[in-house]
Amino acid sequence: MSLRVKICGVTRLEDALLAADLGASAIGFVFWPGSPRCLDPYRARDIALALPPFVTPVGVFVDQPIEYVEGVAALARLGAVQLHGSESAAYCRQIRRRLIRAIAVTPDFTPTSLDELDRHMLPLLDVHDPVRRGGTGQVIDWTKAAEAAALRPSLLAGGLRLDNVQEALRRVRPYGIDVASGLEARPGVKDPTRMREFMHLVREWDSKES
Repeated sequence: MSLRVKICGVTRLEDALLAADLGASAIGFVFWPGSPRCLDPYRARDIALALPPFVTPVGVFVDQPIEYVEGVAALARLGAVQLHGSESAAYCRQIRRRLIRAIAVTPDFTPTSLDELDRHMLPLLDVHDPVRRGGTGQVIDWTKAAEAAALRPSLLAGGLRLDNVQEALRRVRPYGIDVASGLEARPGVKDPTRMREFMHLVREWDSKES
């Protein structure tokens, strides 16, 4: 697939391996204790080591100390770091790994604001939720997301499910997508049937657009 897919909030080896087998480009581990999907870094390391070589383990953090982020990234063999808090530009520049930056698509969001991000950061367009941060199941404004994705490569997140993913892809045309709650049986536990159906829909859309 040319479209990148990140399956996030993974806590179990079997879910990670199925995601990889279905064609996911990246597997997301949440290390923020405020999330019901929070994963122990040692467990994340074990899962990351079992992944195929070209599937990227990504760690999700929220306003946590740089030292903690770097330590977990090294331990869990992360290929990229995803920041979901209010981290400053100076903080972001200290991260010594590929960086995904969550951007809240609020009513006041201006797509041209992405120009303020360093070019090495990949924007993740998501819902604004100061409590749960991610994995809310809420859908963002796809019109604004499409304008942003046209300006620079971006990941689309926010409430992607079996019943809306193809429409989201058609309207936004992102570089990639990030899905968590839409594939779950319960927080942190994926539903294999939903995963298979979701990835089939993504591949179907992607093949038509290639």
